[in-house]
Amino acid sequence: MVGFRFMKNYESDGISSQLMHPVRHSAHHSVHHVGQMAWATGVPANRNHRFAAVGPKIVEQPPAKPAHSLYRGVGKRICDVLFVLATLPVSVPLIAFCALALAFEGGRPFYRQDRLGKDGSRFSILKLRTMVRDADDLLATYLENDPALREEWETTQKLKCDPRITPVGGFLRATSLDELPQLWNVLKGEMSLVGPRPMMPEQLPLYGDAQAYFAVQPGITGLWQVSARNENRFSVRCKVDAQYYSDMSLRFDIGLLIRTVGVVVRQTGY
Repeated sequence: MVGFRFMKNYESDGISSQLMHPVRHSAHHSVHHVGQMAWATGVPANRNHRFAAVGPKIVEQPPAKPAHSLYRGVGKRICDVLFVLATLPVSVPLIAFCALALAFEGGRPFYRQDRLGKDGSRFSILKLRTMVRDADDLLATYLENDPALREEWETTQKLKCDPRITPVGGFLRATSLDELPQLWNVLKGEMSLVGPRPMMPEQLPLYGDAQAYFAVQPGITGLWQVSARNENRFSVRCKVDAQYYSDMSLRFDIGLLIRTVGVVVRQTGY
């Protein structure tokens, strides 16, 4: 991979930092506890959970912080580092092969992008490029000329049939191979193997209550990636991440890693 340069590009997950859906803020949109409002969320009442009104919506808040455990404290980090080191003989050649394929297709194979990490910190995520150059400018044109695409974008922040994705990039996205360089972020301690999907700073207003998200390291894979990856609205990630935060354990993470293999084999990503 000598000679390749990192490319700063705002293409990941089809997100454009210039095209984020506007979010209105007012005093009426502050967060208020409203107790156990099972009727407002469509789920059974649970005295361990609270619900909050975020703007015009009722969302479930994560339960109280789980009790400290060895895995949550240091075990998860140790497992991350050991896994990355153990898989280097496979991951490095695979990343190099994908990078070569992208280089032959044209353009630089890698790019970096700012994401939000634990406790609200920012870090630069590393990914394989999957889109054409000037992807943001092209997105603006597509959304301006196609109301259906714009509605899909504003709902999910992704496009199922994104015309900016290259042939090689489409395969990398479907198989999630474009995420492999994030092993470097894991080794640096900016990410974990399993955790919430790392979001861009501009996406925070769309996300909702980020209490659970900021409590853990974002992950290469996680509960959202294997359960609601492409099918739900962006705001659903808030509830899914809160569930992960509550259930996080060694056994749970191993189960998610196993389910990730199935997602990769089925090539459900886009």
